[in-house]
Amino acid sequence: MTTLASDLLTPATRRRTRIGLVAGGLGAYWPQFPNLLPQLQESSRYVSERFGMLDAEVIDAGFISDAQDAAVAAEKLRQSDCDLIVMFLTTYLTSSMVLPIAQRAKTPVLIIDLQPTEKMDHATFGTGEWLAYCGQCSVPEVANVFRRAGIPFRSVSGWLKQESAWRRITEWVTAASVRGVLRHARHGLMGHLYPGMLDVSTDLTLVSAQLGGHVEVLEFDDLRVRVDEVTDAQVAERVALATQLFVLDESVDADDLAWGAKVSVGLDRLVEDFQLDSMAYYHRGLGGEIHERLGAGMILGASILTARGIPMAGEYELRTSVAMLAAQTMGAGGSFTEIQALNFEDGVVEMGHDGPAHLAVSARDPLLRGLGVFHGKRGWGVSVEFDVQHGPVTTFALGQAIDGRFSFIASEGEVVPGPLLAIGNTTSRVDFGGDPGEWVDAWSATGTGHHWALATGHRASAIRAAADLLGLDFQQVSLS
Repeated sequence: MTTLASDLLTPATRRRTRIGLVAGGLGAYWPQFPNLLPQLQESSRYVSERFGMLDAEVIDAGFISDAQDAAVAAEKLRQSDCDLIVMFLTTYLTSSMVLPIAQRAKTPVLIIDLQPTEKMDHATFGTGEWLAYCGQCSVPEVANVFRRAGIPFRSVSGWLKQESAWRRITEWVTAASVRGVLRHARHGLMGHLYPGMLDVSTDLTLVSAQLGGHVEVLEFDDLRVRVDEVTDAQVAERVALATQLFVLDESVDADDLAWGAKVSVGLDRLVEDFQLDSMAYYHRGLGGEIHERLGAGMILGASILTARGIPMAGEYELRTSVAMLAAQTMGAGGSFTEIQALNFEDGVVEMGHDGPAHLAVSARDPLLRGLGVFHGKRGWGVSVEFDVQHGPVTTFALGQAIDGRFSFIASEGEVVPGPLLAIGNTTSRVDFGGDPGEWVDAWSATGTGHHWALATGHRASAIRAAADLLGLDFQQVSLS
């Protein structure tokens, strides 16, 4: 989000990511090597402190030494409703100490084995010192047992203060944040399908079944009654906010801006009343009646809400609003996007959209432009226009297969400078490292829909991890 926007808008707050943490080693060692357990407990405290520095609630189940301890820890973590459980193998332990935690907690487990330093001192080490470096020897055993028990296996191996290992661990915590947000999310769906867009149609049951959360079916009348209650003073206040957040193009009609501001205040109330984390919407309308006017007046308010971390997607694109929420959770923005054109001379895919935009991905102060017509849609009003920040980006889509299974789909590219359309759209020129036509063919073959989220940064690895925790397939499109 731009500095101005972050100063003016209150970010949405949600349940914190909940990480379960348990460390362990084989209790048979403790009487044999009296110095070993204190050393491993010190390592465990360091790991606990590192997790405490992350933006998450950490449920520390302590240190376990046998299968009985593991059962107690598993019950504590089961009751805690964690988004991810991290099992720290401080030395060798038996797989019977890990399996109950994964089985009873019914939560994805990440195995970490972080030896004390980069390497052993072979000249001075005896058996007791070596055992502090022996967490890795359990990893194949645990992986085998997880596979035989039908439990997904994932691990990070490294040494205690290795920052590259901690980056991988943090990525799993980010993925757990996505899992946690989607498990508890309330997605609004208002209006009806854009006529003929069969790809956009989504079975609401499958959203809750595969991702968790709830889809709240809304009527445009739910918005209408709230817009009716907006006062002139509130409209004036929202217009003033819009003039601080956006540069107003001379094409903006004052009445259209005031209407967009009124709808914006009503949208805020709708989101608050239904406790929504995201929303997708569309309404066609006819003859300038109130529902058509509401649909045409959505973009200002939807963009403000998206900037606050409550993604809004037009054209009834529920799966894209979900992808936008996941991208938002990763700290990557996530703006409503489709293909606009290909530039074969420059080797770029031009993409963007009219409708709600995420101010966090803007390279400059966003512009409000007045539109006499929306492409392919009835209505008029104001739309947001800006070019996306130059640098790394990731396209992030929620695809669906013939059996109804969702998948996360990603492709990493670079936004590069060049000429852009000035038609009230968010616009970017993305270089995917090859022929833009080949990228379109490969991207389309994944099962993506018409739209997706455009996220800042290269996020494919984090998206892959989130798909893993959610039990979804992952596809990455790369031309290199």
